Amino acid sequence: MPKAFSVPVTPQGKSALATLPPWHYSSDCLAIEYWTDQKAIAALLPPGVTVDEKSGGRAFFWFLDWQFTGSNDELTDPARYQYREAFVLVEAVFDGVPVNYCPYIFVDNDAAIARGWAQGFPKKLASVYQTRSFSAPSLAAAPLAKGSRFGASVSAHGERLATARIQLEEPVADPTTVFNRPTTMRRYFPQLAAGLQEKPPVDELTMSLTDNLAIVDVWAGSAELKIPEVAGEDMNLIAPVRVGRGYRLGMAYSVTDLRILKNYVE
Repeated sequence: MPKAFSVPVTPQGKSALATLPPWHYSSDCLAIEYWTDQKAIAALLPPGVTVDEKSGGRAFFWFLDWQFTGSNDELTDPARYQYREAFVLVEAVFDGVPVNYCPYIFVDNDAAIARGWAQGFPKKLASVYQTRSFSAPSLAAAPLAKGSRFGASVSAHGERLATARIQLEEPVADPTTVFNRPTTMRRYFPQLAAGLQEKPPVDELTMSLTDNLAIVDVWAGSAELKIPEVAGEDMNLIAPVRVGRGYRLGMAYSVTDLRILKNYVE
């Protein structure tokens, strides 16, 4: 019997891009709050998910520097399991509950793509960079302190898709005052057979479940965010009309499950 969570399916499962859960993550993050056109958000939302009128088009652009491990000491294989990521979360409502919805996400690691697709994150391959903090004092150390500046970017196919800058001003005592919505995604897998190409076998609204979520060392400050128009991409349709605060934080959680909120396949 083949042993694999994802392709390629092999007798021992060693070649599979994604191992069986549990999956454990730890990250340094930058998050930029901004507001965009509510009509552009509405156009991205799947059936049953609506614009949060109270938010006025609020969204967050995230950059994350991840370390991953499963149950086989994967954190000691950083070439295979460290990665960087960038994504957008737009504020919406499902069944009367405020949620985030993820319409765009970019990552630089194939294993992370496989895990993401299994959950419903529409991950695409890209190059992602962000300023790192180091403990040794230096002008390059970017400590968690007032006045420290951080930058981040995501690029694909030779094009810069987004650029962000933040400058730290003050610590945030209660992260839940900022980050307090569950994340939803559309898990979608098409089929190629003629006559069935518009009838995907999998089309679901899902919710990300994060066990043992920890958000620490949160700092807030001023922010800049640019999402330019780029050939072959349409993320610029939810570019900022106004930018709010920027945040730098540490985050960790585990994944063992996924919640299916709605099945669109009839």
